[in-house]
Amino acid sequence: MKTDPTAAPDCTGPRRGRPRSEAAEQAIFAAVEELMAAGAGLAELTIEGIATAAGVGKATIYRRWSNKEALLVDMVSRLEEPLPAPTGTFRGDLIAMIEYMRQRGLAKRSRWVLKAALFQVHSSPELHAAYRERVIVPRRQAARELIRRGVAEGELRGDLDEEILGDLLIGPILTRSILWDGSDLDDPRLPVTMVDALLQGLAGPAAKARG
Repeated sequence: MKTDPTAAPDCTGPRRGRPRSEAAEQAIFAAVEELMAAGAGLAELTIEGIATAAGVGKATIYRRWSNKEALLVDMVSRLEEPLPAPTGTFRGDLIAMIEYMRQRGLAKRSRWVLKAALFQVHSSPELHAAYRERVIVPRRQAARELIRRGVAEGELRGDLDEEILGDLLIGPILTRSILWDGSDLDDPRLPVTMVDALLQGLAGPAAKARG
């Protein structure tokens, strides 16, 4: 099966229809990891090469993914941990969200395959757009819904713009996990410390005395 090289990549994920073989998919993902470990970038990855390394036919791959770009995006999305389950309280859910981001930051540092795959995704505008739709947008939507709930329940100020609240609540852990590669993410108490500092306020005695 051949694809039109001039067409935009279809990165919508695996095709539905036939029952999918988990063993075959794991072999395919492992093959991509193996090829990337050997130094293959997106340009060097081919469906034929992946099929050979996985010990499957090309048709097995094409039944699941329309092209290598869709395969790579699906692989990266599977490497991402699922969003945390609700805890029952706003504070608990916010701590769980920060902890999720802390763990993701640690994973990006320690799991070479995630780091390598993300590099490939971010090197292509089409792949990055697909990854954004599959992974980033749902996370941002979950954060927005949590912020709205905090405002509705009176846990957060209602006079601030939703985006500003998001920056204040999520920004610190994003800085440590994404922008500041050398930051200390190993402390499991970090999410609680961050959340309680934000919810209790940052003003010190001098500021409170003036108020």
